[in-house]
Amino acid sequence: MEEHEIPDYVKTKLLILGCGNDLFGDDGFGPEVAKILEEKDFDPEIACIMDVGTSVRKVLFNITLSEVKPGKIILVDAVDKGRKPGEIFEISVDDIPEIKIDDFSMHQLPTSNLLKELKDLCNVDITVLACQVEYIPEEIEPGLSKTLQAAVPKMVKLIEERIRKEER
Repeated sequence: MEEHEIPDYVKTKLLILGCGNDLFGDDGFGPEVAKILEEKDFDPEIACIMDVGTSVRKVLFNITLSEVKPGKIILVDAVDKGRKPGEIFEISVDDIPEIKIDDFSMHQLPTSNLLKELKDLCNVDITVLACQVEYIPEEIEPGLSKTLQAAVPKMVKLIEERIRKEER
């Protein structure tokens, strides 16, 4: 593959991927965080932020096949792990829930396999930053709950701190 054909997101030190479906309540948390981070002016060689919505598999697959890979990947998503709604926490790649209401979830196979392959075989540092959902409707219902709306700035701040660490 020619240098000009390699996507910019694989060349960055830190790739942040906002995952989720903003048509299903709190599942839109990752895209909302990515949207705010995209407005900030980060050095593209240090950090690339992408709202991948429900298309994270394609991005991870491209990275897996690419000769060039980001040094670190942070996935931002809302999950149900039975914690306090709005709580932000880190999940091990090996502990990603396999079942979620949205069939396009990053948590279902083969996405979790791609993450494990990137981590174990490609030596990419993978972090999953999650927020405990309060409400995910069974039918289309856009918009985050007030609890997750309040958690968005907290997650943005946490990620900004990680980006600043990479800039040093």
